[in-house]
Amino acid sequence: MSGFLFSQKKTQKKPTKKTTTIKFNYPDEFKKISDEVLTNGTAYKNLAELTKEIGPRFSATTGFTKATQWAEQKLKEAGAENIWKQDVKVPIWVRGQESLQIKSSNGDWINIKMLSFGNSEGTNGKDLTADLLLVNDIPELNALTSAQVKDKIIFVNSPIDQKVVNTVDAYLISAKSKLLSASVIGKKGAKGLIIRSLTTASNDTPHAKMIYYESDDKVRIPAVTIGVKSADELEKLLKKEKVKAKLNMSAQFKGEAINQNIIGEILGKKDAKVIVLGAQLDSWDFTEGAHDDGSGVVQCIEVLRTLKALGYENNHTIRVVLYANSENGGQGREMYASYVKKKEEKHVFALGTDSGGYSPRGFSLDMAPQRRRLIFEWKSYFLPYGVYDFDQTYAIQDISPLKKLDIPLAELVVDTQRYFDYHHSVDDTFDKVNKRELLLGAVAMTQMILMVDKNW
Repeated sequence: MSGFLFSQKKTQKKPTKKTTTIKFNYPDEFKKISDEVLTNGTAYKNLAELTKEIGPRFSATTGFTKATQWAEQKLKEAGAENIWKQDVKVPIWVRGQESLQIKSSNGDWINIKMLSFGNSEGTNGKDLTADLLLVNDIPELNALTSAQVKDKIIFVNSPIDQKVVNTVDAYLISAKSKLLSASVIGKKGAKGLIIRSLTTASNDTPHAKMIYYESDDKVRIPAVTIGVKSADELEKLLKKEKVKAKLNMSAQFKGEAINQNIIGEILGKKDAKVIVLGAQLDSWDFTEGAHDDGSGVVQCIEVLRTLKALGYENNHTIRVVLYANSENGGQGREMYASYVKKKEEKHVFALGTDSGGYSPRGFSLDMAPQRRRLIFEWKSYFLPYGVYDFDQTYAIQDISPLKKLDIPLAELVVDTQRYFDYHHSVDDTFDKVNKRELLLGAVAMTQMILMVDKNW
């Protein structure tokens, strides 16, 4: 019996292995991203190609077609695994010939630099001559009777409020004013609209604006913008004597065309959820569009290139969408949002960039409070890169339709003090973009995408 008992072996318990979780070192990863972009980044070279070799890329033009071909190639070079086009119906609006002249009581006709509003009706190439009527603010406009306005060309000299330090806020306040609405002016009986350009600059360069007509407008009047110097001189003249204006515009619509959103992505290793980066590929028809939004385009591509170059294993699919028809319609952004809704794709985050290639300062966060708080916890990682502002809440137009799908939105916030000097003007050229500032914006964007991918 004793032999039997002592011969039994006790079941040995296997020692439990201590599992060690390797903590992801975010400061180290941020440094790797910064080093890669600042030493090997291709964004500045790509921007030179887009602006100098292709140039203006307005919707429904050969310039935009060339830009889409260029974008496909650049996404491929960056390492995108899937690249495809999304057809978008866009308006064919042709600016044509345009001119504005003014004449005082005893003077000769003087040419004034001008730009037609995008999508504005023209004058059928004929002279539209009328007395000018000065308006400075909304109370003054509201006080005018139809008899006072009838058959006049209204001149609105309402500058951006220079006291507003955030120039994006200053611009949006002015841009949304009904003073600048051709429909509001037209319903009072006016024949045309001239506005002071929405710019922080003090030169005489006109800055374009898109027109919005109301569906019940009986007559769609033509509208143009003029430079700051001309606007101030014209106001001084109008306060002394009567002034006539002669407007001639051959601007017209010629139906619709098909352009494309260009989309490229690197697939998620964990799931099919999507993180999207968005920028507009088109520009106005008269400008290189270097800051608006060539910088954003090349920064989005640079994010993909950097993640691939570092061998980063992304959890979610990281997708770049380069939108068509942002400047004179917005059809590209609406098409992409419709696609996401129809496919029922799960998007965890959308990041846009459309404020120029200036030094990054933070991210505007248009999302639920609990999501904002999560991002606030990451601020210390960004501070060494000069990125500190996470308090703003607006989102750029190109990703804004995704808000209806409850997708958290963010935009790269940059130092915009010079942005509206060049915005929507012939001066928005490659030489106005600083290489290091452009690359630092791409650094901050890549860092944000890393944080979202790892934590959401």
